[in-house]
Amino acid sequence: MGFVHNFSYNFAKTVGRAALDLQVSGREHLIEDGPALICANHVSYLDPPLVGTSFDNPIHYLARKSLYSNAFARWLFPKLNVVPIDQDRAGFTGLKSIIRLLKEGKRVIIFPEGARSTDGKLQRGQPGTGLVVTKAKVPVLPMRIFGAHEALPYGSGRFQTSTVTVVAGPVIRFDLESLPDSKEHYQVVSDRIMEAIAAISCPTDRIPAPRLSP
Repeated sequence: MGFVHNFSYNFAKTVGRAALDLQVSGREHLIEDGPALICANHVSYLDPPLVGTSFDNPIHYLARKSLYSNAFARWLFPKLNVVPIDQDRAGFTGLKSIIRLLKEGKRVIIFPEGARSTDGKLQRGQPGTGLVVTKAKVPVLPMRIFGAHEALPYGSGRFQTSTVTVVAGPVIRFDLESLPDSKEHYQVVSDRIMEAIAAISCPTDRIPAPRLSP
């Protein structure tokens, strides 16, 4: 990768370790090569770099197309493997972009819940994730982030130091031939992924302290 990506990656990892005592658990499950859909819970704006720096090799990210509204973003984001998604047509161009990347052998991170959790608790996954898995036919790597909600929760502009741990769970390989290609099937796949994320536990010595009130 280029200088911009490597600098950003190393900067994010250094800050994560210094400010958040960032550690990664379950490294034996990480997929470093070949196509994979990385699925994680979503509790904070910190989540994408926290997951990305868990890997040794670059992964691809998604971002709202509206974030590409200025020249600097249009220059920077491609260098960071960030792919624009049109939220107004997310069921079309967005999902197709993800499937295309996966079929090209890339690893892509998505958040099955579709939006950040307001209270840090897991939400139900959206069927779009199941559609991507069904069409791309790739393994799924469930991951869970602990402590990011305490560091920078939904709606807060105040950063607080916290112990953050990113945990990778066992890879899921779906038998896609046994289920029909339908919205109901997509939801079943998405539910299974969220169940796998929910089953991931935080190491007992890494449980983050509750966020202090302002």
